[in-house]
Amino acid sequence: MTEHLKCCFTGHRDIPSEHMLKLPSLLDDVLYEQIDRGVKQFITGGAIGFDTLAALKVLEMKERFGSISLHLCLPCKNQTRNWIMRDINAYNYILKKADSVEYISDVYTKFCMLERNRKMVDLSDVCIAYCIENRGGTSYTCSYALKNDVQLINLYDFI
Repeated sequence: MTEHLKCCFTGHRDIPSEHMLKLPSLLDDVLYEQIDRGVKQFITGGAIGFDTLAALKVLEMKERFGSISLHLCLPCKNQTRNWIMRDINAYNYILKKADSVEYISDVYTKFCMLERNRKMVDLSDVCIAYCIENRGGTSYTCSYALKNDVQLINLYDFI
């Protein structure tokens, strides 16, 4: 029996509009490639921005292929507490459509985001990123992936 590969996502919350013009099709291309190479489970952290885009793209692919799943690894149950309604609605839609959901913590803690990012990488064979700067949580997660021999694909390199 072939082991199914797993893929996580990490990326910035704020995406410049000129990048948003290219990111969806880049994400489509890399998702097709990963599905072709045997990735069956995709893991996202539920944040605004790239995480939301990635989760929605995985759900689109799931409708086409059926054989893949979306796992949400969320930092805390009150993650959306300061979000605007549009982002909360997208989050709730993804939450309903996901195949599985796990929370690092019931409430926000100083370390729940970091723990979420590490857990996603620890579960994965490949990490698809949108990282444009060498600081912050996305940059840390990319470095953590490389340090742990998880293949890193940074979509920013193709923009």
